[in-house]
Amino acid sequence: MQQYIGPEGILEKRSKYFYPTTSHFYRNPPQLVRGDMQYLYGHDGKRYIDFFAGVSVVASGHCNPEIVERTMEQLRALQHTCTIYLTQPNVDLAERLAEVLPGDLCRTFFVNSGSEANEGALLLARLHTGRKGFIALEQGLHGRTYLTMSVTGLQMWRSDPQLPRLDAAEDVTFIPRPYEQGMSADAAARRSLKALKAVLEEKGGDIAAMIVEPIQGNAGIIVPPDWYFPEVKAVLEQYGVLLIADEIQTGFGRTGRMFAMDRWGVTPDIITMAKALGSGVPVAAFASNDAIATSFTRPSASTFGGNPVSSATALAVLDYIEANRLPERAERLGGLLHAGLEELAARYPRVLSEVRGAGLMLGAELSAGDTELGARLVDDVLETLKDRGFIIGKNGVGRNVLAFQPPLVITEKDITEMLAALEQALEEAVHTASSVAQEGVHHGDHT
Repeated sequence: MQQYIGPEGILEKRSKYFYPTTSHFYRNPPQLVRGDMQYLYGHDGKRYIDFFAGVSVVASGHCNPEIVERTMEQLRALQHTCTIYLTQPNVDLAERLAEVLPGDLCRTFFVNSGSEANEGALLLARLHTGRKGFIALEQGLHGRTYLTMSVTGLQMWRSDPQLPRLDAAEDVTFIPRPYEQGMSADAAARRSLKALKAVLEEKGGDIAAMIVEPIQGNAGIIVPPDWYFPEVKAVLEQYGVLLIADEIQTGFGRTGRMFAMDRWGVTPDIITMAKALGSGVPVAAFASNDAIATSFTRPSASTFGGNPVSSATALAVLDYIEANRLPERAERLGGLLHAGLEELAARYPRVLSEVRGAGLMLGAELSAGDTELGARLVDDVLETLKDRGFIIGKNGVGRNVLAFQPPLVITEKDITEMLAALEQALEEAVHTASSVAQEGVHHGDHT
């Protein structure tokens, strides 16, 4: 029987051998040792129902046996050669992606991570247009390479202190995202579109592309009105500016469609993908149409991108998604989860302020009027639900949003049980919020 060092042993080793930037969820974190579809297991045998999927990664389930078998089959046959040699899995995967990607997107360049995919997409946009500048949405997250960090508007992920201020960057112009607390969805989206038009009127001839997350994930699960992206695409086309859709979190069924842009009938010029494509095996890509792809003629390669094992895995993932109709499943079960969260918001308005999202990519914001309190309550709720056997995520600009992005193989029973546990956690959060309010009153009395 395998011996586990336990959470304390892992934390001790992390403190010695990891960079201090590495953090973790929970005050009392478990050591996770095994996964099985929507379930995770701790070293002590405790079972957890996973409602975060490694941030949208294992959409087809942890250690899905149908996918693992094909991964192992390829691993035993041929593990690696690089694209300078001819192998079949990566060309079969590129062909298969052309069948499921939006519109005329049919050319794929494989890499290992979402950051690399976005970096490659931004490079491709510059090569195709001959322009240097980019437009990005405030609070977006696109990666941790230098260029992708430059187009990231979420301050906590702009790790390099040498990056220009958001309002001072020469090559990147940030515009308001189509969301603002206290503003209607349409008004916030109109403000964003107005800002986009102003930037294009001023320097459209210098802009290569606009990069967007169709649904902002780390910034709190922000979904624009249905008309927003069709209008954005139309305006960009007037100036010859490309649209890059960062579908790294939203792709492959997560939002109730194969890609989130499919919800609005928009075909981006370049699309990026990762996470769910490999269901835990590193594989990522950026794709475009024939006209744009032909601009990428300078020497370039990715040593591990599109290797036989990751490609065979991704093909198995696509087969599983199709056979089990995971996008439709996400739409149906996401509706159930959304309705349940809305009921809790109506019951506990003091702590659960807003529910947002699409499919099985949902966010529940806590105490929006006091994000510091909301962040504290989110941590409390995460800890409580973990102790009761549920793994939930968190995100948001103020880290005060509960994130629900489970494997798409989750069941109605799992959702019902989680909602019952969440209600109990919110009951406790109400008491915490009341105590904090009382402390604030007493503090005020003494100052």
